[in-house]
Amino acid sequence: MPRRFLTSLLALALVAPLRAEQLPQADTPAAQPAGVSAETRKDKQSPTPDPAPVHLEPVVISSPLEEKVSDMARPVTVLTDKELRLKIGNTIGETLKQEAGVTSESFGPGVGIPVIRGQTGPRVQVMTNSIGTGDVSQISPDHANAVEPVLADRVEVLRGPATLLYGSGAIGGIVNVIDNRIPSAVSDKLMTATGEQRFNSVSGQTTTNLKVEGGEDLVSYHLDGFYRDGNNLHIGGPAIDEAGARKTDLALEGSQIQNSYGVIPNTENRAKGGSAGFSLVGEPGFAGVSINYLGNNYGIPPDGSPGAGDTRINLKESRYDFKGELNAPVDFVQTVRARFGHINYTHTEMDDSISAARFNKTTNEGRLEVVHQPIGIVKGVVGIQMSSADFEAIEIGSPEALVPKSQLGSYGVFAVESFELGAGLYELGLRGESDSVDPQGGPNRSYAPISASGSGQWKLDDVNTVSFAATRSQRAPQVQELFSHGVHDATHSYELGDSNLIPETSYNLDWGYRFKGQGLSAELNVFQNFVNDYIYQQITDQVFNDDTGQFENVCTNPGACFPVVQTTQAGAYFLGYEGSVKFPLMESHYGALDLTLFSDFTRGQFVNGGNVPRMPPLRYGFQFDYAYDEHWSSNLRLTRGEKQIYPGPNDAMTNGYVLLNLGVQYEVKAFKDADVLVFAQGNNLLNDNLRNSTSYLRYFAPEPGRGAELGIRVTY
Repeated sequence: MPRRFLTSLLALALVAPLRAEQLPQADTPAAQPAGVSAETRKDKQSPTPDPAPVHLEPVVISSPLEEKVSDMARPVTVLTDKELRLKIGNTIGETLKQEAGVTSESFGPGVGIPVIRGQTGPRVQVMTNSIGTGDVSQISPDHANAVEPVLADRVEVLRGPATLLYGSGAIGGIVNVIDNRIPSAVSDKLMTATGEQRFNSVSGQTTTNLKVEGGEDLVSYHLDGFYRDGNNLHIGGPAIDEAGARKTDLALEGSQIQNSYGVIPNTENRAKGGSAGFSLVGEPGFAGVSINYLGNNYGIPPDGSPGAGDTRINLKESRYDFKGELNAPVDFVQTVRARFGHINYTHTEMDDSISAARFNKTTNEGRLEVVHQPIGIVKGVVGIQMSSADFEAIEIGSPEALVPKSQLGSYGVFAVESFELGAGLYELGLRGESDSVDPQGGPNRSYAPISASGSGQWKLDDVNTVSFAATRSQRAPQVQELFSHGVHDATHSYELGDSNLIPETSYNLDWGYRFKGQGLSAELNVFQNFVNDYIYQQITDQVFNDDTGQFENVCTNPGACFPVVQTTQAGAYFLGYEGSVKFPLMESHYGALDLTLFSDFTRGQFVNGGNVPRMPPLRYGFQFDYAYDEHWSSNLRLTRGEKQIYPGPNDAMTNGYVLLNLGVQYEVKAFKDADVLVFAQGNNLLNDNLRNSTSYLRYFAPEPGRGAELGIRVTY
């Protein structure tokens, strides 16, 4: 084990006594997949005199009225506490990739964008504390989200009418990463602390993070920071699938591919960041501010082109946030919530340490929510949201910008209302927006998307529940979809936008069934989406010769050509499901053992024929969860991913895979009031050379090979 890992462990041991007690959180414990967990059942029959911990059903903070999970008609994911700690990865996509219907659009280990039911980019909105991240991850697949999961207290994935609170067009869903950087309550201790140290053998990566919180009287504060350092990623075979690479990258035709085995070169990554915030908290509510910094330097896996240099991305973001809440300011208002964020983002793409492109974005975003008092049986929230940004993408050394400097604006009003009637719980949502893109030197583009959604949930009896949801959602084209025009070194492609794009309109239907009995539970969700004028990127049958500045059908200068990627739109439809069933296998003095069976599937096709590119494959598998007492727990998870036999035009299939993971954790009170959580995770134990069908780099950069992650978390 590296010396720096042992040194970091010693440092954590020294700072642990700073903490006197874990800061109380309003959040409830992590959601269980279904039913009662093996750990909870074992707690209840433990011979120790201490009562078993009560596992309350989690409340979804991102929903308009902070509903319980069981009250949501659409499937929802809530990760907190130990479950979140075990699943945390370098990226938010990697953190969520085991959840039902969720995969990760990787671009090497430095990038992982969530894919929900085959949708990603602007159709999946990633937020930090209900405000946009202000990054450019939706602009291109090589751009990482400016969010750090290791500092999160909670991650929520939300679909249905409540998504209209945060934006239109999120037909995949909302991912809200929640932390306590602006505290909403005062701790009963002046100072508390939590430290965590991780080591991952697959890349020799170490991650250290520390959080200090506390408060007194009306003042509450929060400090956190992290540092991550990793080497090249180890894999279970060759980095480049040469047959697939040649089919999807026509620029490689006639050239000798430079391949590697067992490791992906140029995938080292280093990241650091932290935040500081404080709040004034009183009986009427609270108001607080925070400042946050993130720096992330990561490499892009090479595509095997002869003579190609190493491409790295150096990302920096600073943000300033305000959050406030006022309780019952007038008779007809229950709560008023206000949030504002100012975000400065930049990243530079380096080609062999020489700046090749730069992306700059400055964003101001604010939202105001008013939760009104119930009107008869109806309760809900109304609000406004405003966002403005200055954006530019510069190809350094070229007179033409990759994307012209543009002013972006979005102004929206929304309302989400719910009511109970008989055995049914109903929710309605409506959102109207005015979106604009004003490029320098070009005509302004304006759009007015309107979205509406409704859902219902009916409890047939104490154990059976059915639900249905329908959404009509519109999404305006984004600036890069309209105006991209030039060589993008990091994606090794020539990107072409289409300034004549029109808004896409999606009609989504969702059916659900839940069974929750004594020990046994099951859940099934089936969905179907019809999208008019679906906007997507497609590989063409041409290449761009950078030496001649010409488009060619066959590259005449091997090593100087880039495949051409065109943004276009066409009618598309998607269908699929997510399902799981969980039942107990054993419950005795030897412990409790549960078995969960799970599966999900998404199929995307164009109305006029052909397949939507980069769709996830059929997945299915099982998971054993074992708990001996309140201290020990473990799980074994096997996932089978089938071949993706429906690739897009000018694309190739990806093979199936078997992914076997094993996790163990032990929690103990070490001394005084200190809690220590020790955990270990074995990933991809079969060392399968897994190629992710949702990734743009699936033929150049497989997923991580066999590795072990070790960690310790100390709270005091």
